Amino acid sequence: MKAVIQRVLRAEVETEGSVIASSNEGLLIFLGIEKGDSEQDIKYLAKKVSNLRVFDDDKGKMNLSIKDIGGEAMVISQFTLLADTKRGNRPSFERAEEPKRAKELYEKFIEEMKNSGVPVQSGRFGASMKISLINNGPVTILIGGGGGLVTPT
Repeated sequence: MKAVIQRVLRAEVETEGSVIASSNEGLLIFLGIEKGDSEQDIKYLAKKVSNLRVFDDDKGKMNLSIKDIGGEAMVISQFTLLADTKRGNRPSFERAEEPKRAKELYEKFIEEMKNSGVPVQSGRFGASMKISLINNGPVTILIGGGGGLVTPT
């Protein structure tokens, strides 16, 4: 599993010429589900993201979470995060989870974020989307990597 998390002032997603979701200050989360990822990985990631201290406190130090600032999250499914570019010039997406299972885990991540108290908007799974954002910082964090998310025991 891989997630690219960007601190944003605003994010918006459009598909088929219509805006389907927008969010205010908070996080834009691009989520790639990999073969072998589990619901435990999803729960861990949602907890990690909802508590990630990437927002400035009154002293300008990144010390606050999305929950602390009352922020919103925009979650976008993005299998291309799992691209393997080691061989040749055409990316391979063999590590990406099959669509049915990936959609289940994507929806579970959204549910877990909501359960943590974060308002969530989302893109449309499997759709071609146009994402607009105003990055705040910029602050961009990459979580995860090959072979599933490593969750501490």
